[in-house]
Amino acid sequence: MRVPSGSEVFEHSGLPAGPMDLGLIRNFCIVAHIDHGKSTLADRLIQTTGAVEQRKFREQLLDDMDLERERGITIKASYVRLQYHAKDGQAYRLNLIDTPGHVDFSFEVTKSLQACEGTILVVDAAQGVEAQTVANFMLAKDRGLTIVPVVNKIDLPSAQPERVAEEIMTLMQDTEVPITFVSAKEGVGIDEMLERVVHEVPPPSGDPAAPLAALIFDSSFDSYKGVIVFVRLIHGTLRAKSLITLMSNHRRFEVQELGIMVPTPEPVEELHAGDVGFFTANIRDPHDVSPGDTVTETQRPIPAALPGFKRLKPMVFAGIYPASAQELTTLRAAMEKFALTDAAFLFEPEHSDALGQGFRCGFLGLLHMEIVQERLEREYDVDLVLTTPSVVFQVKKRGGQLIEVHRPTDLPQAGTVESVAEPFVRAVILAPAETQGPLMDLAIQKRGVYKSTEYLSETRTKLVFEMPLAEILIDFYDKLKSLTRGYGSFDYEFIGYRPAHLARLDIMLNGKICEPLSSIVAKEQAYDKGKALVERLKEIIPRQLFEVAIQAAVGSHVIARETVRALAKNVTAKCYGGDISRKRKLWEKQKEGKRRMKQFGNVEIPQEAFLAILKI
Repeated sequence: MRVPSGSEVFEHSGLPAGPMDLGLIRNFCIVAHIDHGKSTLADRLIQTTGAVEQRKFREQLLDDMDLERERGITIKASYVRLQYHAKDGQAYRLNLIDTPGHVDFSFEVTKSLQACEGTILVVDAAQGVEAQTVANFMLAKDRGLTIVPVVNKIDLPSAQPERVAEEIMTLMQDTEVPITFVSAKEGVGIDEMLERVVHEVPPPSGDPAAPLAALIFDSSFDSYKGVIVFVRLIHGTLRAKSLITLMSNHRRFEVQELGIMVPTPEPVEELHAGDVGFFTANIRDPHDVSPGDTVTETQRPIPAALPGFKRLKPMVFAGIYPASAQELTTLRAAMEKFALTDAAFLFEPEHSDALGQGFRCGFLGLLHMEIVQERLEREYDVDLVLTTPSVVFQVKKRGGQLIEVHRPTDLPQAGTVESVAEPFVRAVILAPAETQGPLMDLAIQKRGVYKSTEYLSETRTKLVFEMPLAEILIDFYDKLKSLTRGYGSFDYEFIGYRPAHLARLDIMLNGKICEPLSSIVAKEQAYDKGKALVERLKEIIPRQLFEVAIQAAVGSHVIARETVRALAKNVTAKCYGGDISRKRKLWEKQKEGKRRMKQFGNVEIPQEAFLAILKI
């Protein structure tokens, strides 16, 4: 992100610089299920309010990461200040936050809602209410936000806005709630929606003269300016050169620059109660700033910190190692800076006999893990090796000691374990009613426990299961999409730990355990998964100059085996006729060489082998 210097002026932005009547400020965000049109709707709002000249406009304007534009999804929440002249003649200041839709980035939605008084709930006119629609609605409702329901994509040939409106009313349990019909692509209904925002979303409450109280909802790192901190001011006024204190660690800094996003960064002299903006204060250590923290004045501090937001606990863990040991320091620095922009990402150092020094990292899901890997490789230019993802298990040892197991190698010997518990989630599946049978079979196959069925309409059903988190991480969503022909959606929330019968599945290469390929599986599934895995690895591991035995084992019992044949070299190619004993001598010499090579040689394991477990 480019933050302009204090010498740059911002009259050209057309926004008033001084304090504004709080009654004319609206802070709101856009939430929806993935691919229901949030970013396109944000584009139309920016165009309608004239925040960007037409010649500078581009689609997905707030998605400024290459990865977001390539995948067509929002990964990071983005904010922009807009100026809207309403039909009542008033000029309103709108602080808009565009949020992601995928369940793995729900922490971004949580942060955004904390900085708002209202939200636009967008629903696709063809697909209707989906799992993340329900989840985001509950998040907004729990925080007491004003919800403006909007049906988008009414221009589609398959659109059924009336049916979708009924689903929204059922979800909100209000048959009288007004619903706005829009087409973000065509620009239809945008003005009507904006009028609802300025008249239904309440203005922020706060006192610009009170001691400063600002909530940090995001941050990023700039090589020249240090940490850039994004804040929502609840009370008080923030000025350049003022002394501030971060209440979580009592670190003190002097504000260097202040700014707003319009949507490019613009410097301002002051930020007031109700405003959303950013500041720099020569903060060089990324650990000093954490989302949810409170910023206050050093001279006039507030007595207690603002209520932050509940941090989501990572549910999926995997090892990230540099491809080259020389890049370890670079990777550590990259992760520290990356953690600023993604507060749901956690990491700690670890060592592996096979891969050397690296980091144990926590993620919210597999897409989150994939995005983190791609962003680290692209933005910080490091080559990475990832190990098999796993969830956190709770193990109670015979002495009564309770430990958390993050890696399969940490699972104690069977004789010392009294019980093992695994994380369970409440899974909500929304899908066409005719696919209910296959979906129930899939959930039961994944060790799910059926809880309830609810019909949202004549054609759509809502299924609720309680399932082990480890079973839904890998391919559950892909199979669900396949069974529902793309019309199914899925959301889950953690509900606690439950007892389970689990075993550690080891993969051995030529009799040596390969730690990064080990996993913890249900005992009844160990044979099937072990057999499938060694068959897959046989295809992936390249042939060596010696024979490679691939074995799957539970404890000391080998349950499956495959062999990668050695590369053949014709050592008798130069022998033309003559006594057969000469050829036999060469074959024996080759056989002895392969035996010694097998004893001392290392098996080359490509990165695809670590990802192979995900496809089993």
